[in-house]
Amino acid sequence: MQSINSKFILYGTEGCHLCDEARDLVDLVLATMTDQLDYPTIDIADDAHLVEQYGTSIPVLKAIQLEHALYWPFDAKQINEFIRKL
Repeated sequence: MQSINSKFILYGTEGCHLCDEARDLVDLVLATMTDQLDYPTIDIADDAHLVEQYGTSIPVLKAIQLEHALYWPFDAKQINEFIRKL
């Protein structure tokens, strides 16, 4: 479920070690910001359309309003820049 204050979504799936790594990186970046953002993580396995759209690209960090996305591989610096643009 999407938080009303969230500016982005992290797409992934259970059992994906890259998705776990991406979530840890996003959490690390958010911990350094004064205005921490709450964000939903969406398991693409629950939606055929999302599997088709992101199945070979996860993890994907997507801006909700701008329709911009950051595709794996990404690092903390890239996440920070991506979030600050929102």
